[in-house]
Amino acid sequence: MTQSEGGHVEGGTEASMDTRRALLCLVAIFLLSLTTLTFVYKNFPELEEDEYQYMKLPMDIEDAKNLGRVLSHYKDRYFVEVLAGIFVTYIFLQTFAVPGSIFLSILSGFLFRWELALLLICFCSAAGASFCYLLSYLVGRPVVLKYLPDRTKTWQEKVDKQRENLLFYIIFLRITPFLPNWFINISSPIVNVPLWPFCLGTFLGVAPPSILAVQAGTTLYQLTSSSDAFSLTSVVLLTAAALLSLVPIILRSRLREKFD
Repeated sequence: MTQSEGGHVEGGTEASMDTRRALLCLVAIFLLSLTTLTFVYKNFPELEEDEYQYMKLPMDIEDAKNLGRVLSHYKDRYFVEVLAGIFVTYIFLQTFAVPGSIFLSILSGFLFRWELALLLICFCSAAGASFCYLLSYLVGRPVVLKYLPDRTKTWQEKVDKQRENLLFYIIFLRITPFLPNWFINISSPIVNVPLWPFCLGTFLGVAPPSILAVQAGTTLYQLTSSSDAFSLTSVVLLTAAALLSLVPIILRSRLREKFD
């Protein structure tokens, strides 16, 4: 075996070990999160017999309505427990890209005052997305760099050209539906988007659509699907907010052209 072949084998072994460690870390984080979720559930006040069937992740608007009925029954007496349940569940869904967070957003608008519901959604979205970012950094980034090095380099070069504007791009992407949130969370660390603008951009960017979800929550029992939260007027408002998020990028570009 030549020296280069030995180096290749050694490098491959190290990469394989890194991948295994990353996967073990992913499993450990998942189990820890699941344990926390179970702990919150177990410490919830004792439910009535017919209420247990509704204590599950809402996958449609009917699930959200049924869960809302149960939680509203306990909210005044066990406010912290109900809030903690929504908090932990929301972050869990965002961290592992599990569908259903839109229903928790609507449910938050139904259960809490609008300012608390909005802060809860924005914080949980930013925290969960950041955890998903870190998981992707640990697991996804090494794999993509190994098997798609040239394409990854091209992506990174495009991001580097707009590095000063990354915060506003993240805000724009969070407001608009062009890219799914889970894709943004997973791909950002791969193309070297720093965590700070990613987290702050997520917190600010999810606010406009979250306001609509919170407003929809005030009329939860009148909704027939999650799409009812977004009317033509709300779509226009979201479009306006998305365009406003691009204004600083455009102004900075114009100023650079003028003075360079």
